[in-house]
Amino acid sequence: MHEIRCWAEDFTKPPILWLNGLAGTGKSTIAQTIVEWYDARSQLGSSFFCSRNTSNHGNSCDIFPVLAMQLAQRHGKVRSVLASLLRSNPDVVYESASDQVEKLIVKPLRAVDVPTLIIIDALDEWADDTSRSNVISALERWTKEIPKVKFLVTSRPETHILTSFHTPPLGGLAITLALHDITPRLVDNDIRLFFEHELSELAAKNWMRDWPTPEQLDLLCVRSAGLFVYAVATTMFLSNKDTSPREQYAIIARSPDDTIFEGTMGLDSLCTSILQASFRENDDEDDALVRSILATVVLVTRPLPPSTITSLTGLEAKEVMSILQSVRSLVRLDQHVRPFHKLLSDLLTSPTRCMDQRFYISPEKFHPEIALNCLSIMNETLEDSPQPRSHTADRDVECPFEETALGYACTSWHIHLTEARDNISALTPTLRRFLDEKVVGWLKVLGISGAETDPALVLKKTIVWLREVHVNLLQNVCQCSRIPN
Repeated sequence: MHEIRCWAEDFTKPPILWLNGLAGTGKSTIAQTIVEWYDARSQLGSSFFCSRNTSNHGNSCDIFPVLAMQLAQRHGKVRSVLASLLRSNPDVVYESASDQVEKLIVKPLRAVDVPTLIIIDALDEWADDTSRSNVISALERWTKEIPKVKFLVTSRPETHILTSFHTPPLGGLAITLALHDITPRLVDNDIRLFFEHELSELAAKNWMRDWPTPEQLDLLCVRSAGLFVYAVATTMFLSNKDTSPREQYAIIARSPDDTIFEGTMGLDSLCTSILQASFRENDDEDDALVRSILATVVLVTRPLPPSTITSLTGLEAKEVMSILQSVRSLVRLDQHVRPFHKLLSDLLTSPTRCMDQRFYISPEKFHPEIALNCLSIMNETLEDSPQPRSHTADRDVECPFEETALGYACTSWHIHLTEARDNISALTPTLRRFLDEKVVGWLKVLGISGAETDPALVLKKTIVWLREVHVNLLQNVCQCSRIPN
């Protein structure tokens, strides 16, 4: 933190700092802390946290308009310059990444000459190479053109990103700070301190004396292998209200510790042990329900309320909540449901990493299932009238339109559809009904709700998908794509 703050405030140092580290080492936590530090002092320019699981933060087309908007909100002078530019050229948000940077960020900042810190977290989270390359190319081209700018960029040390930051021209503009190169003794000491603090409070709540022992702490620290995410997941698991911490610890102690993947030694085993302990009494039908619910949690494009997750699975609320409660050490369960860390999604969707096939979530299988549920919700709910009927699971839920089951279906059905390659026969009649009867209602709802989804782009992507997998419905979609806004 001290090194980052010294760099951010010294404009004789290179304008870019690349903070990299293996998954689970704390990159996003550090980035968020830096955001809060400088925002509290009114010194933050803007920030963007990339996420493959969030539609508007998983697209490189969004990043520079978002950064520019935040700069305008924080700096009145930038706002004046940007407002004038947008009045004269409102279509700039559809231009190339390089043109967006030049017009939305470089020109306004060069005009007002204010010190600026811009943070881009998890650059590796974009699934396609084009998005990463757009951002890296824009940084290469324009960073040196902005006076008093600092870019803090975080990512895993993936080969193509590593090469970019270590070779000209970007290499000459950036310094590197690698979390996994910090002295292991310092990291281990911090993790042990975390365990001591959290588990002493847990022991006090449960009237436990002399727990954990130094030997038990040693085992937990060894299993963590320098990953704070392991330590957090462990304390959440040990805090299970239905079982004593000693029983939970015994499960961890029995789990294998030889799984090594991208530095995540022990984490896969821990997650697998938690799942096995939570569903040890399940039969095949119960396991199928667990997979369906977990698949919805890890594959949706953004965190959603529990009621919306329930609607998207098509299951009873009691069933869904019971399963989510059983894995609350792996899933954050509050106003929204989300995996406790993206490593859980990576584990469950990898056929090689998932150590128990009972919990393997095949994206090829479950994206079509979610797409089918989205289309069914729209077919059931949408009418040709401007006001859609409330979907039953959302009637008592006060939340933004895009967080309701209907809102998610309207804005994200195409994402799951275009990921489908297998088991698409069940989709055909439901998709056909939507295209024949509900497209006008869908367009009206998008217009009324103010959703950012571009229906023309959605239909174009659907056409591309149909050309690849199902040409029989192409004519319907082409006709729909000509419907005026």
